[in-house]
Amino acid sequence: MPRPMKHRWVEFFPEHTYYAPRGVRACELEEIELKLEELEAMRLKDIEQLTQEECAERMGISRQTFQNIIDSARRKVAIALTQGQALHIGGGHYRAKHCFYQCQACSHQYYIENEEERTTCPSCGSHQVQCIQRHRGKHCQRWCQQQQAPLGNE
Repeated sequence: MPRPMKHRWVEFFPEHTYYAPRGVRACELEEIELKLEELEAMRLKDIEQLTQEECAERMGISRQTFQNIIDSARRKVAIALTQGQALHIGGGHYRAKHCFYQCQACSHQYYIENEEERTTCPSCGSHQVQCIQRHRGKHCQRWCQQQQAPLGNE
């Protein structure tokens, strides 16, 4: 029996999650799904330029697992670029390293790094914000677990 898959910690959630070649109708495109942990692996290694060991540590996985994830990510991006396919970012097997919130007033999504940021939307200033995982009936971080009532109803 295989080991259960370990969740990967993800710190970055992209605002734009769909990329397609210009001039091709959507109905004619093939789509490749780039998982959030694959995007995170590329971000850590290629943008932050961390070592493989540092990347694996940040994501809470082994170096070999990190290598497998980044290899898959780079292959998917290369296929999308060379074969003119759409790239959809989403899904995967991850946990947010920070709470991921959505404003109920303006639908802006953002993540927080400390508890003080959780009560006000940075986009519109509304106090009607809620953890996305809590909204789905789950808890993602210690701040969500401490909450007694959904934000905006306090």
